Amino acid sequence: MADIKHLFHISASFEKVYHAISTIEGLAAWWTVQTTGKSEVGGMIEFRFGSQFFNKMRVIEMKPGSSVTWECVEGPPDWIGTKISFHLDENEGKTRVRFDHTGWKDANDFYANCNFSWGRFMESLRGLCEKGKGNPFSAS
Repeated sequence: MADIKHLFHISASFEKVYHAISTIEGLAAWWTVQTTGKSEVGGMIEFRFGSQFFNKMRVIEMKPGSSVTWECVEGPPDWIGTKISFHLDENEGKTRVRFDHTGWKDANDFYANCNFSWGRFMESLRGLCEKGKGNPFSAS
């Protein structure tokens, strides 16, 4: 098994960062504009990247101001069964984000590409929270 992990800081409040990772509006502002669904425990969220990539996540945990965890239930075979989580805490006056995409069966080229893409989207999340503008995927 392989895991993707990113640790970084955002100069914004817990509330602002949590909103960005826990609401459809927030997710669409930094990951992909094609985000739909119900962001609540047991709810399903769909993320589309044009016609080339799609995944559906089941929300398995939400702790306000602290963490969000999803499990991939539909999408590329390498993603199904993996879990994505965001854990927030305070560090030196900033919100520290611990991002994990766990349970990969193989650290193959697709894994490497997704790891790179996650890094880009974590910067988009930071931009949204610090400057009010993320850089989400847009099919147009």
